[in-house]
Amino acid sequence: MWRAHHAWSGGQVTLLDRPTAVPEQATTPPPHTRVGFVLRQLVLLAVAAATYFGVRSLTVGDAATATSNAHDLVALERSLGIFVEQQAQSFAMDLPGLMTVVNAIYIYGHWPVIGAVFVWLAWRRPDAYPVYRNALLISGLVGMAIVAFYPVAPPRLMDLGFLDTVTTQTNAYRVLQPPAFTNPYAAMPSFHVGWDLLVGIALVRESGHAWVRMAGRVLPLLMVAAVVLTGNHYFLDAVAGDTIVLASLAVATWWSMRRRQDGITICWNAQRLQSGSVR
Repeated sequence: MWRAHHAWSGGQVTLLDRPTAVPEQATTPPPHTRVGFVLRQLVLLAVAAATYFGVRSLTVGDAATATSNAHDLVALERSLGIFVEQQAQSFAMDLPGLMTVVNAIYIYGHWPVIGAVFVWLAWRRPDAYPVYRNALLISGLVGMAIVAFYPVAPPRLMDLGFLDTVTTQTNAYRVLQPPAFTNPYAAMPSFHVGWDLLVGIALVRESGHAWVRMAGRVLPLLMVAAVVLTGNHYFLDAVAGDTIVLASLAVATWWSMRRRQDGITICWNAQRLQSGSVR
């Protein structure tokens, strides 16, 4: 049975709470129905991913603009006292074996994890799944617009002393994300961080296992460390990615609750008409 465990604060439901509580019998369709639903969603997400990377690869900004924007971002971080990415990478690289783990988190903690969680949601939580799918799609649209109009060179392409630890130590990431579909100036925002936060929230909300919920809390933090230590993103890229995803999730949750409320209203009116309460 699904649990309604909303944590109220000033009358508001937090984003770590499930937006709805639905009886188990309403959320567990027959296996053959679930297979069809999962397959349709996989096709939809595959098309969305191809569109996302296709648009990004076609809207590559020029190097001068991307570098200038990156310098502005670094200047902002310095003014805030948070530009410590290069020192953090140097420290991590001095620790034997750490960067191997960090690179693995960056590579395998993104698309493989996102794909697995979304398949699980579609199979086990089909009524909750659309909220996360819609949040993914909304944030992706916002991200495409930002990349097109505000290209930012990542730290590894700047003359700031960073090393590209991922591509120099392994080619696994180029297999998961071929170079033809990459945009070298798409540091802002970081959806490695943002989308891992999205699936982390999904695991915390939807799983009944304590260890899975703990993984949902830890995964986004590990990815923040990974994107910074590998020289792929600045801290503010991570902040932007999380902010966009949280806003998208709020919109998707609101839309889902509104549609559900509209459905309840329609059913209520239909029952009243059937009983003759409405003349």
